[in-house]
Parts: sequence; structure tokens; C-alpha cells
Amino acid sequence: MPESGIQPGHPRGVDAALRERARLVIPGGMYGHQAAGGLPAGYPQFMRSGRGARIWDADGNEYVDLMCSYGPVILGHQHPAVEEAAQAQAALGDCQNGPGPVMVELAELLVDTVAHADWAMFAKNGTDATTMCCTIARAQTGRRRILVARGAYHGAAPWCTPRPAGTTPEDRANLGYFTFNDLGSARAAAGQAAGDLAGILVSPFRHDAGYDQELVSPEFARGLRGLCDATGAALILDDVRCGFRLHLGSSWEPLGVAPDLSAWSKAVANGHPIAAVLGSDSFRDGAEQIFVTGSFWFSSVPMAAAVATIGALRALDAVTVMERAGTAIRDGILGQAAAWGFDVSYTGPVQMPYLTFAGDRQHALASEFAAQALRRGAFIHPRHNWFVSAATTGDDIALVLAATDGAFAAVRKRLGSLAGHDLSHHS
Repeated sequence: MPESGIQPGHPRGVDAALRERARLVIPGGMYGHQAAGGLPAGYPQFMRSGRGARIWDADGNEYVDLMCSYGPVILGHQHPAVEEAAQAQAALGDCQNGPGPVMVELAELLVDTVAHADWAMFAKNGTDATTMCCTIARAQTGRRRILVARGAYHGAAPWCTPRPAGTTPEDRANLGYFTFNDLGSARAAAGQAAGDLAGILVSPFRHDAGYDQELVSPEFARGLRGLCDATGAALILDDVRCGFRLHLGSSWEPLGVAPDLSAWSKAVANGHPIAAVLGSDSFRDGAEQIFVTGSFWFSSVPMAAAVATIGALRALDAVTVMERAGTAIRDGILGQAAAWGFDVSYTGPVQMPYLTFAGDRQHALASEFAAQALRRGAFIHPRHNWFVSAATTGDDIALVLAATDGAFAAVRKRLGSLAGHDLSHHS
């Protein structure tokens, strides 16, 4: 097994060759959140394997994984119980003329696990789930307008994609906007809907890419609940990214706030492709009215993986495990930043943290820091929140902190070499 990080002189031929081949047959060579340019130079594009909290790129370099496939991997790569359940179901069947019995088992388990849920529907991606929630809200209420927070990410469909190329203004003509944690702005946006408000879609906390994260104010969450009650609109919680990382249940359950509808995907099946919409009985009729489907939405293997994932999360008390690991990483990094003389912000829940450097508007320092940490064996991102899995061990934490300490040192050395030069792009 190779040492962690990109070793000096280690060949990068496999990844480079795959990129060249991809450019010929894939537009741009890659697309979406995996597109070139999303990460600093030197990051691998193609990955070979993963186990626990470690991953290996196509050239065999090893890293502690603090991105967890951008969120789906919550128990660690290749979790034995999850993979055993998936393989057992695959031996029986996966994509068939109808769903397997496991569909009912998973729906029952989710209803039993998530307090606000009386029913469940399944799909494949988070975009599927958020779109279904909006469609159900409109079918139930007979109204059109959906309110979303400015800058929030709710998927890649034309109505919500952050990059509007190829879309039309009409695709989002029925959206209204508020500012996260600003109840007054939500009330104003609801007033502008003038009786045509179908729902308010909101993330458990503000995790817009490239910005310091912002935990939700309990008063804001409760205020949105009250606003929806007063207007007859659906409160829709987008738990796609946060689901089961903050709480084994809906992410706002600890606040005592129950949504009418919630969207789930990422961590539900520890990397197996599935999404879910959970809802209360008050929106069951709307769910029964709509037509949504997909050729692979009823596949049994990811449903079996989801059942095993939820069972393992409960048995492990995974939220507590991730909090402990995340706290150790946060405390270590903040201590290192202070020791190296950096003013940083470390925001969001410790299970889903994000690091920024003061004044680093173009993310130049963050990109250099991430690239240096990668070279030393920690896979992080300069513009997206990180993820801590329940598989993270003490050895993994030690390697991460050694990598970040070296990264701080390298960034400090680089800044020193730039003394007397124009550093405006760093401030």
C-alpha cells in the first residue's frame, strides 16, 4: 500500500491519460461538480478505490477522505454490512418489472426513523427529491410560487441550477427569494406571492459553496414553520446534503420544527444511488396526484443498502462518532492556524465543516492550502464544505492534522516569498 499523499516523483500517468481520453468523448472532459477547474491544479480527477476513511486515486496515491464523495459516504467506503446487504439483494434481483419487497421495508423504516414522516417515495438523486417536493406542494395547494434562499443550492434541474446556460427565465418564473436566517425577508417574499404560495424550500443550515457556513437560528426555523401554517403552504426541508449527519432523523428535529415534506439522498445508502421524499399525511393527497418515475427508481439493491445503512448508523451512534472526530479535527486545525499566524473561519457543524482565510476573496490561499494538504495525504476542498465519516479513526485524524500543519507551513512560506509583491489577490 503506498504512503499517504502524492509522493515526490510518483507517476501521474494513469490520471493524465484518462483525462486525455475523456476530452475526446466527454464534453469538456468532465462536467458538473466534477468539472476541471473546480479543484486546484494537481488534484486527481479519477479515483481507483476506497475503504473506510481512506481513498486511492487512479495512480495509487492514498488520502484520508474528507469529502466522502461530496457527502454520500457516511459510514466509510465499503462498509461491510452495507455491502453484504447490497450483494445479497443483487443475487436476488435489482432492476425488475416491479420493486422488491425491500421497498416496503425501507419505507417503513424511514417512517419509523424520521418523526415528521408518514409516507415515503423513492428516486435516484437529490435533484429528483427537491423537484418532487415542489411538485407535490403545488399539486396539494393548487398554487405556483416556491420560496428559496438566495444563493442556496437545491439541485441541477433547470429550475434550480446555479449555472443558467441552456435554461429560460420561465424555468424559474415561479420562484421567490429570501435571505437565510432573515425571517422578515421570508415574510416579505410570502407577501409578494399574494395568495399563490405553494411552499418554502430551505436547507437545514446555510452551506452555499464558497462562503462561510451559517447555522440556522431556531427562531428563523420556527418562524418559517409559523409562516407556512398561516398561509397553508408546505414547509420543505432540503435534507439532501445534511440528512443523517446532524441527527438520526430530520435535521430540524432537535429544534422541534417538523417540515411537511423533506428531500433526502446522499448519505441514505452510504454511496448507493437512491433519493427519497418523506412527507406528512397532510400532503399525501398531493403525492398521490403527481406522476413521477424513472427506469431505475425502483431498483432494489440501493434500497437494501439504505436499510443496512440506517441500521448501522443507529447501532454505531454515528452522529456522535462523527461529532467527536470532527471536533478533534476542528480543534487541531484552529490551533495550527493560530500557531502559524493565520486568521481563519471554521464554520458549520463539525461533521460538515468549511475553512476560509480572512480576506481571501478569490480563494487563492484556500486553494494553495488544499493543494498542500492533498500532497500530504488529506483530501479536502477549497470552495465546498468537507464531510467527516463515521469511519474516521484516530490514525486518520493524526494524518489529517499532520497534513494540514504542513499545509499551513507551506502557505506561510509562500506568503513570505511574496513579501514586497502585490498581494491584493490574497486580501
